[in-house]
Amino acid sequence: MKPRLVVGALARGDLREPQVMFFALLACALIFVSQWPILSRAATLDPSVTFEQRMGGAMFGIMFLLPLLLYGFAALLKLGLRLSGRIVPGILARLALFWSLLTVTPLMLVQGGLSAFLGPVGLTQGFGFVVLLVFLYILVKSVSAVRGIAAPQG
Repeated sequence: MKPRLVVGALARGDLREPQVMFFALLACALIFVSQWPILSRAATLDPSVTFEQRMGGAMFGIMFLLPLLLYGFAALLKLGLRLSGRIVPGILARLALFWSLLTVTPLMLVQGGLSAFLGPVGLTQGFGFVVLLVFLYILVKSVSAVRGIAAPQG
């Protein structure tokens, strides 16, 4: 309900890198699970690529590549915050991004179910846009929380 308060409390607490990494890996695992119904539907509609092959590709992309991309995005976020005049520790930038992603994974699970049952129709694409907007809202509030904690530059 109040992402700024939650992220602020997490940032002021005894925050360590394994906890932040856990948020990222848990988000990736839930995103991977959200893809299962979609992959099953795709394998049923096009049996030339089996479900297991699709799962292997999704696992590699989501569980191995996505965490690396998330750390890269967190570094860009930290750089952006530095350019805006705040020196934000890297762990706080990662917390803001990873926590924001983790909080929208229930919506991603719903989207996966909708996509599996309805296919690529306007409703599922519209719901995907809603998921993106919710993620961006939570990310902005989370960044605002860590920006408030960080020291001004100079």
